[in-house]
Amino acid sequence: MLSETLWEIAKAEVENRGISGGEGDGLEIGEKSVFFIGSKNGGKTTIILRCLDRDEPPKPTLALEYTYGRRARGHNRVRVFPKDIAHFWELGGGTSLLDLISIPITSDTLRTFSIVLVLDLSKPNDLWPTMENLLQATKSHIDKMIMKLGKTNSKAVSEMRQKIWSNMQKDHPDRELVDPFLIPLVIIGSKYDIFQDFDSEKRKVMCKTLRFVAHYYGASLMFTSKSEALLLKIRGVINQLAFGIDKSKSICVDQNKPLFITAGLDSLSQIGSPPVPNNDIGKLHARSPMELWKKVYERVFPPKSMNTLKDTKDPARDPQYAESEVDEMRIQKDQVSILNIYFISS
Repeated sequence: MLSETLWEIAKAEVENRGISGGEGDGLEIGEKSVFFIGSKNGGKTTIILRCLDRDEPPKPTLALEYTYGRRARGHNRVRVFPKDIAHFWELGGGTSLLDLISIPITSDTLRTFSIVLVLDLSKPNDLWPTMENLLQATKSHIDKMIMKLGKTNSKAVSEMRQKIWSNMQKDHPDRELVDPFLIPLVIIGSKYDIFQDFDSEKRKVMCKTLRFVAHYYGASLMFTSKSEALLLKIRGVINQLAFGIDKSKSICVDQNKPLFITAGLDSLSQIGSPPVPNNDIGKLHARSPMELWKKVYERVFPPKSMNTLKDTKDPARDPQYAESEVDEMRIQKDQVSILNIYFISS
């Protein structure tokens, strides 16, 4: 039916493939969703494939893509264990397709949803605009869905708040200074192998800034690369989101090593103030701590112009998806549209 959402179609496809039936019928099956957003060509697909043990080359993501994974809760000869299902969504195009964020995140899926933001550390000038646009758009939509859910199930919203705030100790000094997402958020810095060769002062600015943003939004923060050891750590984190595997308590805040900080374990006192001379802070005229960190970051890594940052809005015009016959028909259609506009305005 045309009225079906992409989520409903994907879920129906999973059920049709026999995932929710035939393997322990009548047993409860857990379902969670993980939504990957982030830098274009930042490595989102690679991380998903690695988590699903799929040995295949990553392909460019067109718009919004979906796949799934499943995992048995246990195994013995006597008892049949159900398999939990993880729905993996991936938003392509960097920041160019923000409207699609609303498709997988609904008031029905909110309680079992997680966000993974993948940022390309090798492109520091693009990092803040990408991070800011995606986080703002995602948080805005989540807040709308929270309000919608609250009208019909206020208890569920209350439980979500309690669960997120439980990541931070009750006596944590920053509890009144942060504004966490109400669903789990993980920020992954990719291409650490390139980032580690940056000047130490630049690495310091990027590490401290990302630590502040992650802490403010109640997110976990970790760096990864093609290194098998780092990919295994990331896989463990994603498995925790997707299948409820025990959360890692390890932490690394050394800017000379790949960061790994679980949500709630950092603090503003450990992060320190923005890396700028004290007599310069007053000149930045920031209205909030987040804006101050943004101004300091952009002094070191000025963002590119919006024209160069803007990705292809219309995937049909992206050269990597070129098809001569289809493109020729598209050109003819556009020409007809232009003629129609001309005659209407004449």
